[in-house]
Amino acid sequence: MTEKPIGEMTFEDAMRALEEAVAALERGEVPLEESIALSERAMKLRQHCEAKLRDAEAKIEAMTLDGAGNPTGTKPAEGL
Repeated sequence: MTEKPIGEMTFEDAMRALEEAVAALERGEVPLEESIALSERAMKLRQHCEAKLRDAEAKIEAMTLDGAGNPTGTKPAEGL
């Protein structure tokens, strides 16, 4: 099975892969060299998840609501 490139993963896919990598590392079921590679992949997965969360947070913060609480559009998020 080939691994999907991290940049193409959804947040959910990346989180699942990160959880699996951490579990494998915690169980100590992979040899040292593979552990190093798995640790590096886990760090990249964590960064990808954090970026996805930041993007979602920026979109949510940029939404504006009218007096009735209905979305009226978006505005640029601070710093973007």
